[in-house]
Amino acid sequence: MTVGATGPIPTQGPKPLAGWRVLVPRGGPWGDSVAADIRSHGGTPVVAPMINFAPTSDAEALERALTGLAAGDFDWVTVTSATTVDVLSAHQARIHQNTRIAAVGETTAAALLAAGYRADFVPADDSSAAGMLEEWPAVTRGVVPLRVLTLRSEIAKTTLTDGLTAMGHQVQSVVAYRTVGIPVPEQVVADVASGRITAILVTSGSVAEQVQQQLGPVPERTLVAAIGPRTARDARHYGLRVDVVASDRTAESLVDVVAQAAARRVSS
Repeated sequence: MTVGATGPIPTQGPKPLAGWRVLVPRGGPWGDSVAADIRSHGGTPVVAPMINFAPTSDAEALERALTGLAAGDFDWVTVTSATTVDVLSAHQARIHQNTRIAAVGETTAAALLAAGYRADFVPADDSSAAGMLEEWPAVTRGVVPLRVLTLRSEIAKTTLTDGLTAMGHQVQSVVAYRTVGIPVPEQVVADVASGRITAILVTSGSVAEQVQQQLGPVPERTLVAAIGPRTARDARHYGLRVDVVASDRTAESLVDVVAQAAARRVSS
């Protein structure tokens, strides 16, 4: 059954994730933050990064774009994944103070903040390129044209770039990285198969694909939690079962919905 992050988590008695071992599929500052949140609910995080970024095939174009970003050549830069933030951090990229930053969702915004950047615009309703396009005119007050840098993965659709271009903006689209899977330790594979991992967090379609490929079929007793409806759809596309969905599309909401599911198991 799919549920959203609704309803209170019990605050009295044992913490809801006591005895739970939760697989966190991303490392870095984001993974550290989620692991701390899991511990605060009484659980034990198992941090096992399942995806990473590989260098773009056009490194020169990326370097030129990042140089322009530091120089203030762009009015806006769009960041559509936490992995893009990893790329910015790896390149020690500097974003000019006059350049505003658009993050596709709360997870990406949190990754930006953790890496020392900021998020000036996060879509309120739909954490997707379409959601960003829908709210863009109101956020930018209809100013056209703006100079926009769109950073994306090699496999990402050009929805955002095409939409902004159609609005009349001057858009430079640059491939920032390629997404690659990371083999998890054999012990993690064994722990999932044996049921020692109580819950698995799924934070993107790319993560869902790796979970299914490396850890599937996931035992029925193991809770699979997706960070939002879009990720849940992608997971099911890859054949991965999804048990709970965080409606707020944030890392905090994702941990909360797992804690709520744990509390329901205890009460039932």
